[in-house]
Amino acid sequence: MNANEVKLSRVCLWAGFASILGSIIVWGASGGRDKDAAHAERFGIFIGLWAPTFFILSERFERSERSGG
Repeated sequence: MNANEVKLSRVCLWAGFASILGSIIVWGASGGRDKDAAHAERFGIFIGLWAPTFFILSERFERSERSGG
């Protein structure tokens, strides 16, 4: 693999961090002033739940890359 190729494990790792940040942004964007604040909270939690999945995938892809698979 050359230096310009992006590793899938890195993409998943950054997607996990983006999920956490996105969750905070969605949750904070409503600020409790909208009538749909509860919906925004639930959607923020839903987005936040993606983070562990991305982190687990990142670890699995990293292991696969190290083993040559």
